Amino acid sequence: MTFGRILPARFFWLCENTLPGSWFKHAQWFFAIDETFHIMALGMLIGTLVIVDLRLLGFGMRRQTVPQLARFLGSWTLLGVTSMVITGVPLFMSEAVKLSASSPFFYKMIFLTCAVTLHFTLHRKVTASTASEGSGLGKLAACLSLMCWLGVALAGRAIAFL
Repeated sequence: MTFGRILPARFFWLCENTLPGSWFKHAQWFFAIDETFHIMALGMLIGTLVIVDLRLLGFGMRRQTVPQLARFLGSWTLLGVTSMVITGVPLFMSEAVKLSASSPFFYKMIFLTCAVTLHFTLHRKVTASTASEGSGLGKLAACLSLMCWLGVALAGRAIAFL
């Protein structure tokens, strides 16, 4: 499945031929620098989520409660998500036509939508509750979170190879 079947080709052409898309497409170093920050933001985001999710699963950092960890790492998590979006949009715009036919990109966007929706709904509710550690709902939220964000990372990596 690809976005080329869902959205009109003109949308992708317009994205790629706007000023930011064209500029990033032809400025080789800016693309590389932006991609580096995009991957670093993903690493920061996944790092903070792994700590909280492992705590939800009952592993490590037992001196802090789940809500304490979530509050402490929440601003770093939000910074990671925001940085990923800010750096990801120019990356997309510079290769929009190519990405419209990319199955890994399609799956990355599906995983990203699921991960962000999960994070700002169920995950946030579970991490705010002191009773969530070891609970079935807490473990479910942690496992889904880890799977979705890992899916984003792996599908993103696959874009370069497929």
